[in-house]
Amino acid sequence: MRSLGTKRILIGFAGLTAAAVALSGCSGSGDPGDGDKVTLEVQSAMGDGTPRYEALSALAEAYEKDNPDVKIDVVALGSDYEGDMKVRMGSGDLPDIWATHGWSLLRYSEFLEPLDEQGWADQLNPVLHSTMKSDDGEFFALPLTTDVAGILYNKTVLEEAGIDPASLGTIDAFDDALAKIKGAGVVPISSSGKDDWFAGNVADWLGSGSFDEAESEKLADGEFVDSGFEALFSTLEEWAKAGYFNPDFSSATSDDIATALGKGTTAFVMIQNTLALGAREFVPDAQIGFMPVPAINGDDEYLIGGEGVALGAWRDGENKEEALDFLDFLAEPENIGRFASEDGNPAGLIDIDVDLGDLSDSYEQFFTPGEVRMVPYFDRAYLPNGMWNTLISTTSGIVTGQTTVDSAVKQVEAEFGTLYGQQ
Repeated sequence: MRSLGTKRILIGFAGLTAAAVALSGCSGSGDPGDGDKVTLEVQSAMGDGTPRYEALSALAEAYEKDNPDVKIDVVALGSDYEGDMKVRMGSGDLPDIWATHGWSLLRYSEFLEPLDEQGWADQLNPVLHSTMKSDDGEFFALPLTTDVAGILYNKTVLEEAGIDPASLGTIDAFDDALAKIKGAGVVPISSSGKDDWFAGNVADWLGSGSFDEAESEKLADGEFVDSGFEALFSTLEEWAKAGYFNPDFSSATSDDIATALGKGTTAFVMIQNTLALGAREFVPDAQIGFMPVPAINGDDEYLIGGEGVALGAWRDGENKEEALDFLDFLAEPENIGRFASEDGNPAGLIDIDVDLGDLSDSYEQFFTPGEVRMVPYFDRAYLPNGMWNTLISTTSGIVTGQTTVDSAVKQVEAEFGTLYGQQ
């Protein structure tokens, strides 16, 4: 097994494409010709060909060069990652390592090896303590990145429209900006019903500003609160009727939206910062930033954050020793720094040098000073497991005009009661 202090030269990282493969893999056995190699199945929850997938794959190859007795099988995102993981948890057949997608503590901790005794554990970014650490101080995944998200915007579009992103901290100011941008002939907001996580993110982004703290806690305790959902869906309906969403909502792909943001044919996208990297792949001179999300209920603007790309090791896996060693390798400063740079987010460990490129200005303006409040992902913190798909369907229905506000609220209420009762 490798020496933890060894420095390595990492291979290059490829660009962005779009694909997805089914969740698959087999722990503990290699491909033909691998002999006695240990094969680690790593379920990445990353789209095949995306910058983060290529970054993790390159790190896996670098690890294999130092450890010829180990093969790393990095598996790309399938069509239903959460559903597949539920099946595997139920059957007791889990990957050696898997991406926890924000749920390392609340959903997966009983299946994951605690990592608070690892050599890098005291470097966990303090921003992540509230979402990743248990009451006993344990945490269960290595955060390669600290997720910081807001609303991505094209700098050129806003400059030409005379709009300062720092002035859009209220929903009224944001509404005025949407109208002004539409008047300039630019699509104000782009999302996707085809790559439907985009639609889910729109609801997730705005949900945290549709409920106050007391209402949010009621949701977390299983009491449905309809007023916040009414405000959320009413806002989306107003935007849809005003023509603020992209006309190709139903057919647009993530690549289409990244290209539109890069070219400046759309102004705003509610998605993680990785899309900015995709925009630069398609439009090299794209000028992209991100800004806080205005609260629908009139509270202060906010950024969304918490556990970003994080990987945990199966506590009962027969290859746990090798899995933990690979996580230690990923935690080395040059490795986690390279991954975070490719992902466009701060590292999940402190004192890591990360190149945030064109997004550096936005981080320095809105995140680094610590003056803008950080909120968790709405569905992770306050909704029962499984509500993500409901957010997707109701938001898509509102944007396309196929669902009314009243029916969307009733659908959310019904699913909320059913899913909370199953927890």
